[in-house]
Amino acid sequence: MQYDHLLIRFDEIALKGNNKKEFIIKLQENIQHKLRSFSGLKVKRTQGRMFILLNGNDPEPIIQKCQHVFGIHSIRLAIKVENEESAIKAAALYALEYAKDVETFKISTRRVDKSFPIHSQDMNRHVGAHLLTNTDGYKVNVHKPDLHIRIEIRHDATYITSNTIPGLGGLPVGTSGKSLLLLSGGIDSPVAGYLAMKRGVSIEAIHFHSPPFTSERAKQKVIDLTEKLTHYGHAIRIHLVPFTEIQQKIFKEIPGPYAMTVMRRVMLQISERICVKNNILSLTTGESLGQVASQTMESMHVINQVTNYPIIRPLVAMDKNDIVTLSEQIDTYNISIRPYEDCCTIFVPKSPKTKPNKEKVLHLESKVNFTSCIEDAIKQTEVMKITEQDTTNSKYQDLF
Repeated sequence: MQYDHLLIRFDEIALKGNNKKEFIIKLQENIQHKLRSFSGLKVKRTQGRMFILLNGNDPEPIIQKCQHVFGIHSIRLAIKVENEESAIKAAALYALEYAKDVETFKISTRRVDKSFPIHSQDMNRHVGAHLLTNTDGYKVNVHKPDLHIRIEIRHDATYITSNTIPGLGGLPVGTSGKSLLLLSGGIDSPVAGYLAMKRGVSIEAIHFHSPPFTSERAKQKVIDLTEKLTHYGHAIRIHLVPFTEIQQKIFKEIPGPYAMTVMRRVMLQISERICVKNNILSLTTGESLGQVASQTMESMHVINQVTNYPIIRPLVAMDKNDIVTLSEQIDTYNISIRPYEDCCTIFVPKSPKTKPNKEKVLHLESKVNFTSCIEDAIKQTEVMKITEQDTTNSKYQDLF
């Protein structure tokens, strides 16, 4: 006997209305995509849950993959047996002996099939007694067991499941439209992309680079961050915008305190143009309120005025320590701190305005013609499709 199924449960999706089926189908598609490298697996939908038929595959690496799929609330190892008491007892015994570091257990039976002759409480006692009789050293603990074995007797079969393994929760990626992530290469923006994806958003990324002031290593850092984000969804397209000419123009012709504000406004204008061209519905940034000069309420108000697109700011109320902790959890932190600067850090003015005046900004911009520079930058933008564990970038690996 062995575990032959994984039980996948979801919580927020269950609260949806008439469009619930769309969310469930998308979750099924995302699970199938994530597990595409495993042979013989099948993902089946039933009312209120999903089952993955393992077909002889080791469950552990499959569980690890599923823990990167948004929309999954929990995962349980499961054995499917016939609605027969001896088979149920044998499966429960296997579940107990399979578990590691367990001294206490609990049995819970749910009898969906009311024609099954043994009531739930009686079944708990029968199975518990069977486990104690056929093992040594275990005890029953109904309040805080090391292992909780659940028996669900349905019309088609009985499923025996063990402890609950938490999933990421959220909504399936691809159910909430598409957003363009402004990916700088720092700590914050990849975390913002991750949190947007958790709400079902598909993302593309945009990065502004300024060669020769920024290096190929800085560009590769952003590509590697994008690849990390693909672990939580599908392939991601990244738009690499050459920004050197525009930045030089800004810092030559715009007074220093306002240069950062104007630069951000130009970035949003280019990003909106990319969105329109690619049917993207919003922008996502890693801004956290008050963290730097361009992220004060006054700065965001002035910078926002160049676009009508909604801007998603998942980090807006988060502390830096919380952002760093999450970046470590999603494995982007060590990439983000590589010492290769992006265009935003290289051209930082000494005293940027924290409360820029809108009329002053408009007056300064009116003296500079950015139109041709913006058009050239968009035309020269390089688009790359990054996939999970993409080996096409292996030529850069020796740089690190």
